[in-house]
Amino acid sequence: MIDVSDAYESLERRFRRLDILKQAEGILHWDQSVFMPSKGASARGAQLAELKVIGHEIITDPEIECLLGEVDPTALDSWQQANVREMRRIWADANAVPADLVVAHSKACTACEAVWREARANNDFASVLPTLEEVLRLTREIGEVKASFLKLSLYDALLEKYAPGMRIDDITLVLNDYADFLPSFLDRVLERQEREHPVLAPMGPFPVDRQRKLMRQLAETVGLDFQSARLDESLHPFSGGIPEDSRITTRYDEDDFADAMMAVLHETGHAMYERGRPAAWRGQPVGHSRGMVIHESQSLLVEMQVCRSQEFIGWAAPMLKASLSGEGPAWESKNLYRRAIHVNPGFIRVDADEITYPAHIILRTRLEQAMLCGDLVLRDLPGAWNDTMQELLGITPSEDRCGCLQDIHWYDGAWGYFPSYTLGAIAAAQIFETAQTANSDILPSIADGNFKPLMDWLLKNIHSLGCLYTADELLEHATGRPLDPTSFKAHLQKRYLC
Repeated sequence: MIDVSDAYESLERRFRRLDILKQAEGILHWDQSVFMPSKGASARGAQLAELKVIGHEIITDPEIECLLGEVDPTALDSWQQANVREMRRIWADANAVPADLVVAHSKACTACEAVWREARANNDFASVLPTLEEVLRLTREIGEVKASFLKLSLYDALLEKYAPGMRIDDITLVLNDYADFLPSFLDRVLERQEREHPVLAPMGPFPVDRQRKLMRQLAETVGLDFQSARLDESLHPFSGGIPEDSRITTRYDEDDFADAMMAVLHETGHAMYERGRPAAWRGQPVGHSRGMVIHESQSLLVEMQVCRSQEFIGWAAPMLKASLSGEGPAWESKNLYRRAIHVNPGFIRVDADEITYPAHIILRTRLEQAMLCGDLVLRDLPGAWNDTMQELLGITPSEDRCGCLQDIHWYDGAWGYFPSYTLGAIAAAQIFETAQTANSDILPSIADGNFKPLMDWLLKNIHSLGCLYTADELLEHATGRPLDPTSFKAHLQKRYLC
């Protein structure tokens, strides 16, 4: 019989090793997106697959199951109990999938992502179709195996990776509720915009070197310390790394600095969450971030709730004008604010305003469910995409790079990820509303370019709690209620119609 304390300590050692492997895997993914030459894709695929195999071998070692059975949670403190709970969840997820399937899926995703980069640039969906079909086949196989093991539906089994504990039936109710809310609300907002003076666009060009310097300043204002962080460029903006080594990326457009600006602020929100995870539990499952819904709530809170507010734009306007040598009424804070919240139904998800953004998520969630269950074959994806976009927003993309080729997620194997974005936006409004109620200095401080009161509140109530609670429990702990669309709708009403 293994001693209970010895069993727990052995589990901690094994999961710490697994965490370090995941860190290395993350840096390889970052390098693949930022620096790796295109001909390195095959070798990188083999490297990532091998790391996944090693990690899979660690978590599927029969001794892990034995150790989990030996541990008595009642002999542990609350953090250790939560750690064991998360270990069991990770163990169950990993043991559902055979190692050879993990390897095949990893290699297929790496290969497909490389083809997608060229297909997107060339507006050529047909060229990526064969590799995407392989990714979908293997993703469906993984989903079916997990579904059987975890006693879930196929989609819920995939969703578990990104939003543990959440179920698509509940998510569908939230998304459908917004789909019903959107048409009349959007019409009212667009009608109001038409009655106002046109928004002026600051005229470029905006040299990339100036933008880089400005974006770094803005990330530092939010709280990012560049002695332990990097800002680079990639085709698709993202945040990665570890708390001691944050890696954020953006992409620049010399005709419009706003895209890079909002991407950097969004990714900085992600990075601040990672950096605030509980130091005493780094390397343990309980010290991880609490799933993608909470992660997206933190990035969208910074980007949408705060950095598109009148307070932030009023503070930032002089900096933007000076940094980019702006002149004229387009650079006045009132105009920049109206531009930051301008609503314009468009084709590109990452450029969407916060009113129409959920429609992009509803589209993707519906389509990926249909593809996974076989109701939609991949060769028909472009047409189905265009039809659903027309249904939701009344617009139809003229080319696939503005449609089904625009996102990396499906091509990189992230099926079940998309709902996190809109659930995160709903959570962000709820969290920010609660934070302002708790500390009335937060918005006035933002107006002075001071994010510390906000970040201190988030650190205490979200970041430092890691996975001590489930996502639903964390929201209830922080805001006093579970995920509730009420705050999000109230925020939209106040910002766009009052």
